[in-house]
Amino acid sequence: MNLLLEIASGLCLLLGSFLCLSGGIGILRFPDFYTRMHAVGVTDTLGAGMILIGLMLQTPHGVVLLKLMMILLFTLLINPAASHALAKAALRNNLDPVLYEPTNKGGNKPSKP
Repeated sequence: MNLLLEIASGLCLLLGSFLCLSGGIGILRFPDFYTRMHAVGVTDTLGAGMILIGLMLQTPHGVVLLKLMMILLFTLLINPAASHALAKAALRNNLDPVLYEPTNKGGNKPSKP
């Protein structure tokens, strides 16, 4: 049973670390504020949640478990609300999203004669 908890904890910690890393890459790769906020908002909440669950599995008793549960609850409630507030404030301050415009708009002429 102890080995199963260690494996589950390790998997949760690895998945959470991967999600946090992919959110950091999303900040660098995406073109505008709104897509960056989406990448960070989703991966930060899920990544932190998985890391906290992995830590809970390593300490299954005591006050530490209670503290980790409270941190997880606050993280799950506050992160999406903060992301929404930031996006709404950006929209109210006239920060427009970058819209994709394809270079080939097509046409009604065939490409071959």
